Amino acid sequence: MKKIILTGDRATGKLHLGHYAGSILSRLKLQNEGNYDEMYIMIADAQALTDNFDNPQKVRDNVLEIALLYLACGIDPSKVTIFVQSQIPALTELTFYYMNLVTLSRLLRNPTVKNEIKLRGFDESIPSGFLNYPVSQTADITAFSANIVPVGDDQLPMIEQAREIVHSFNRIYGDTLVEMDAVLPDTKTARRLPGIDGKAKMSKSLGNCIYLDDSNEDIKKKVMQMYTDPDHVKVSDPGKVEGNVVFTYLDVFCKDEDFEKYLPEYHNLDELKDHYQNGGLGDVTIKKFLTSILCDVISPIREKRQELINNLDYVLDVLKEGTKKANLKANETLKMVRKNMGIDYFDNPNFLQEMQEKFKEN
Repeated sequence: MKKIILTGDRATGKLHLGHYAGSILSRLKLQNEGNYDEMYIMIADAQALTDNFDNPQKVRDNVLEIALLYLACGIDPSKVTIFVQSQIPALTELTFYYMNLVTLSRLLRNPTVKNEIKLRGFDESIPSGFLNYPVSQTADITAFSANIVPVGDDQLPMIEQAREIVHSFNRIYGDTLVEMDAVLPDTKTARRLPGIDGKAKMSKSLGNCIYLDDSNEDIKKKVMQMYTDPDHVKVSDPGKVEGNVVFTYLDVFCKDEDFEKYLPEYHNLDELKDHYQNGGLGDVTIKKFLTSILCDVISPIREKRQELINNLDYVLDVLKEGTKKANLKANETLKMVRKNMGIDYFDNPNFLQEMQEKFKEN
C-alpha cells in the first residue's frame, strides 16, 4: 500500500509556535525523510468559514498568509502538494454522502467538537457546518486515500471518528475507502504547546501566541510576560520546572549547542533545571536564554517570508498547481465512491441495460 500523508491548517490567522512545534516540524521531518509516496498539505479555508461565516474577509486574507509561512518554514512544493480546500469540489460532495453515516448524537459526543463548541460559546446556536467538521475532515482525508495523518493530541478524537465513518462506508458499499492512522509529534510537550499565559493551548483566539513572523522585540516582550513559578519570588527561592511555561518551551526548542552560544556556564538543560530547582537562578536569566533561542528559530522564517512577499506570483502559482493536482486525485476517489454507491448513472455503461431489464420484469 502506498504511504500517503495529509495534513493542514485552518485559514483563520497567522501560524504560531504551537503550529510549528505541533505540526510543521513533523511535516518537515516527513518531507525530508522522503519515506512516503504522496504528501498533501491543505489550507482549510472552507472549514474556517464554518465559524467565520459572517467574516469571509478574515479567511480570504489568510490563505496566502499561511502559504507564505509554509514555504518560509521549508515546505518544498516539489515534494509536497499544497492546495486550497474550497477549490476541490469533490470534498463537498463526499462530505454530503458521509453525513448519512454518522448521527447527530455521535457528533455531539466528539470530545474535540465539544471543546471547540465551548471555546467559541456556541451553546445551542451551533452552525451545522461547524458541527459536521469531523465529517468534512473525513472527506479531506479519504479523498486523497491518505493513511498517515500528522495531528496533535486534540485531534485524535477526530481521526477516531473518521475511521468509524470509513468502516461504515466500506461495510455498506464494499471496500472503497482507505483507513487512516494518526501520527503524533515526537514529544508530548510539542503536541500541545501552551500559550505564554500558561493556558493549556496556544490559541489565536486567546491572544497568547508567539507568531512565526514576530519581530525579535515582540518575541522578547512576550517571553518576559511568560508564566513561570508564582512561588519563585526571589532568585534564591527554589523553583518548579513542572508547569513553568519557560521550561516547557525550552524542552521543545532548546539544544545543547544553545548553551555554548548563550549560556556557557551550563552544559545542558538538565543542569539549568537543577540550578533553578535548588534556588539561585532567576526568571529573567532563563527568559533571556529562551528569547535568544526563539529568535534563532523565528528570524530565518520571518526573513524568508518577507522575501516571498516580494514574489507573491510564485506563491499563488504554487497554490494553483497544487490545487490542480489535488483536484485530479480527489476526483478519482469521488468517481470510485459514486460507482460503489450506485450513483454513477451517466458514467456506467451498464446502467441503461440494468434499467431496461428491471422495467421488463415489472
